[in-house]
This record gives sequence, C-alpha cells and structure tokens, in this order.
Amino acid sequence: MFNNIYEGKRVFLTGHTGFKGSWLALWLTSLGAKVCGYSLVPNTAPSMFEELNIGDKIYKSIIGNILDFDKLQKEINDFQPEIIFHLAAQPLVRLSYSEPILTYQTNVIGTLNVLEAARRCSSVKAFVNITTDKCYENKEINRGYKEDEPMGGYDMYSSSKGCVEIMSSSFRRSFLENGYAMATARAGNVIGGGDWAMDRLIPDCIRYINSGQKIEIRNPLAVRPWQHVLEPLSGYLLLGQKLLEEGKKYAEGFNFGPDEESVLRVADVAAKVCKFYGRGEVVVHKKDNLHEANLLMLNIEKAEKVLGWTPTYKADKAIETTVEWYKNFYAKDTNIYDYTMSQIKNYEESIKWNRNYAIK
Repeated sequence: MFNNIYEGKRVFLTGHTGFKGSWLALWLTSLGAKVCGYSLVPNTAPSMFEELNIGDKIYKSIIGNILDFDKLQKEINDFQPEIIFHLAAQPLVRLSYSEPILTYQTNVIGTLNVLEAARRCSSVKAFVNITTDKCYENKEINRGYKEDEPMGGYDMYSSSKGCVEIMSSSFRRSFLENGYAMATARAGNVIGGGDWAMDRLIPDCIRYINSGQKIEIRNPLAVRPWQHVLEPLSGYLLLGQKLLEEGKKYAEGFNFGPDEESVLRVADVAAKVCKFYGRGEVVVHKKDNLHEANLLMLNIEKAEKVLGWTPTYKADKAIETTVEWYKNFYAKDTNIYDYTMSQIKNYEESIKWNRNYAIK
C-alpha cells in the first residue's frame, strides 16, 4: 500500500484521539509506521480511541494541547518525525456559534503552532495539513468547488478553516522555500463507525435508534457529499506519500470527496441508515435559527489527475459499512478492534480493484 512508504516511518499525528485521527492512527500503524499521537483527551463518551485502546496500539500517545507551543515543540523535537499529519481541530459548525474564540484559537493559532514547531525540527520532510470542504466561500452553487476558488465561510468554524488555508499558503511562501513540503487536504461530511460527536447526522441517527426514539433531523433537504472515513484518509496517505517521494511538486491544496452519485440530501441518508440498521423512523425537527449551508459540493478532478486518487465507495456502501460498525459495537459479541481492522483491510482490497496507484 502507498508504495510501502510508511514502513518504519516516524509519523507525528495531531488529533489522534478524535474520530478521524483514531482511524488514521490504526491505518498508519498497520502500514508499519511508528505513530506518535498528540491530542487532547477524547471529548465524547464513548470514544473510538478509548473503546479500541488505541493509545496502546500506537508507538506513543501524548495528551497535550496544540495551543501549548512549548510542549508541542518539545514533543516533536524529541520524536524527530519525518512526516506530520495535522488533524487536531474544533471540528463542529454548530459549536463554533457558542465557542467562537475557542474555534479560532484551536483551528488558526493551533495550526500555526504545529506548522512552526515542525519548521524548527530538521527531521520533518512532509506535512499534510487537514482543513475542510467548508473552507470555501460557499455561494451554494450547483457544482463542485475547485481548489483555486476563494476561501471564506458563513459560520465561525468554516471561516476559521478558510483562514487556515490562507495562512498555510502564506506560511509556505514565507518560510518553507528550503523547508518541508506542506499540502492542505479538504474533505467533509465524513462518516464511519466510532463517531459519537453531537450534531452529526449518522451518530445522531444511531442514538435515536438505540433509544427507541424517532430520528429528528433539522434540515432534511440540505445536500452534502457523503464519504466513508477511509476515503479521505486514503487521500491524505497518498498525498503524504507523494510529498515524501517528490516533495514540493505536490505542496498545494487538494479536494477529497465522493463522486456526484454520493451527493445526497440529509433526509435520504437518514432513511438509508434506518434501512441498513433494520429499524428506525425519521421525522423532521423544527429548525433553529443557526445558519447551515443547504448545498455544498467539491470538484475532485485535481486529485484524480495529479495524484491518481479516486473515490472507491458509493454512498450506499459508505452508509452500510458505517451502520454495520455500530451494529457490531452495540451487539457486544464482536471484538470491535478486530472488526475495525477488517474494515480497513476490506477497503484496501477495494483500492486494489478500483485504483492503480496503491499497487504500483
């Protein structure tokens, strides 16, 4: 996988206790990487990080805040990583309305801290900086946004990630001419087992189903690109491979999203969750006054042409795979770590059938 580039590599991963970070930590470790995770304690209960004992599965796990620059710099210098995947963030749109300062501190200043700490560590050769599809100035147009379109954002979360993209470009031009190769990766509406965050559609659906309640959704006609968590992670890993192998040639922004068939309405996704779970009923909840975009799509032609990356799972496969993870978790008759690793292996096999880059 990925030209065996991660075998024996020292990888520093921020946000490893989160949903996406937990999946990436496991995948990197299975690829032979020595993973040093740096993150706050998990902010959900249950959490994938704790349920799968991921802290014991990776090379080193550090509980720390990316806003603590001195600690962050010391841990990076002590570990001497060759590549950094930066996932740590305040990732929720709705929370950004009640916590705007925290959102900007974590997403903008925190990212700057990681970029600068990496610059002061001579071992770092590559940096994959994870932002979001919501970094674009969303005019709710009926086409996917391309990487060279304006950054922006209505809410504080989206605008903070737009700021991160602008800052990252400035940092690259100002400081990295003779430094590491840094690219940004944009993806959104990621689904998969092990996510228990509030105000996310599928985790909310699972909570309602398991409590015997009808599923309440706020914005049934909102359209989003839905992708299984392993899809963008495969893009991040491929981008990291290219940065390690060829450096600054790939030090740009890249979109990682599903194909057009997987851009679905919220109501349709909730209905599919019920179908695959085998029970549940959807009702529309009265919408509050917080602004949420009704339409957002990504253009992924650049990732396809430049990286050779294409999505593997259609929406139905992504939703079914996600629901099956939760069903196995709550049934309590499956070793959920082994089951998670089997989903990673199954996805790798899908890559081998559907893409060329992974087996070159």
